[in-house]
Amino acid sequence: MTTTALRVAVDTGPLYGHRTGVAVAVAGMLDVLARRGDVSVSPYLVSFRSDPVPGHRRLPVPGTVASHVWSRFDRPRADRWLADTDVVHGTNYVAPPTRLPTVISVYDCWFLAHPELAIPVVRRAGAMLRRAVARGAWIHTSSEATAEAARALLDTDRVATIHLGPPPVPSASAELGRPHLADGFFGRPFVVAIGTQERRKALPVLVEAFGLLASDDPDTRLVLAGAPGDDSDRIGSAIEALPGHVSERVHRLGPIDDATKHWLVRHASALAYPSTDEGFGFPILESQSAGTPVVASSAGAIPEVAGEAAVLVDEHEPDAFAAGLRRVLGSSVDRLGLIEAGYRNVGRFSWDATADGLIDLYRRAMEDR
Repeated sequence: MTTTALRVAVDTGPLYGHRTGVAVAVAGMLDVLARRGDVSVSPYLVSFRSDPVPGHRRLPVPGTVASHVWSRFDRPRADRWLADTDVVHGTNYVAPPTRLPTVISVYDCWFLAHPELAIPVVRRAGAMLRRAVARGAWIHTSSEATAEAARALLDTDRVATIHLGPPPVPSASAELGRPHLADGFFGRPFVVAIGTQERRKALPVLVEAFGLLASDDPDTRLVLAGAPGDDSDRIGSAIEALPGHVSERVHRLGPIDDATKHWLVRHASALAYPSTDEGFGFPILESQSAGTPVVASSAGAIPEVAGEAAVLVDEHEPDAFAAGLRRVLGSSVDRLGLIEAGYRNVGRFSWDATADGLIDLYRRAMEDR
């Protein structure tokens, strides 16, 4: 008996431009769904700034216009542009207004809980998300922690948790192009933090914790890798507040490519992850895959994703974070235990399981509609 493949329109907008954690999630979902025989993926994007790659359709609404209009109205509907699909999957917090069954991926609820700290385009995304929920959209979250927050903040029970898979690991040959990273300060031990410099990442807390750590560790460096964001100024001020001989050991690399990120994770003494909210946390799994210990906050989905393979501390206390780093950097027993536990923990996550869950959710959205 032949089963007709489910036709799903999937938003690929996050794949265009700087690669963020959301882009890693979208790439993973798109790749595993494309390999399935029971689903037919139709990629789309809402942007006039990027040229669609072959096979990706562009909806005829400029992204900026869509943001302003769809945050206030349910028109123009996208039904005529997506008429050949059964389900729409908005992979980046939003989806165009449509009568079709809709699933929207929500990775964290920081901007819903703190709208006063969000930039205008993000606040409009929140308005679009709420309008989609009012139309009956289902919410896909990548953790139970985000699911709980989404139910409360969006006032809906149409929420399903489907974990994502682990991030891809670049080949060894890709790392060979980074010999410059082995020179200079990278010849010494370093702690790395990876992520856009935004408020919820709490990087000023990490900088202050490093200042405490540096008082009895004259060798270790701190490396901050990630694009500028709404917390860049505070991070700069926190670094400037350190004594000169300590501040010169803090290095801000800015945006990095995947191969550089993997090199940093593989060669770091520890990954520091002080975020005040996370919906998943790819750097945690990437570090565990690379055999690098993790010191992280206990916020959001971090305990859920890190399992027992990380040192978890209070994200608001630099003293506690400094103590966590000292534990990892100073004890070979703790390091080896965390490394072994990390390898086991990564095995809990699978993109095939993600695809199974998404397809079940698509069908559930169709039945609910």
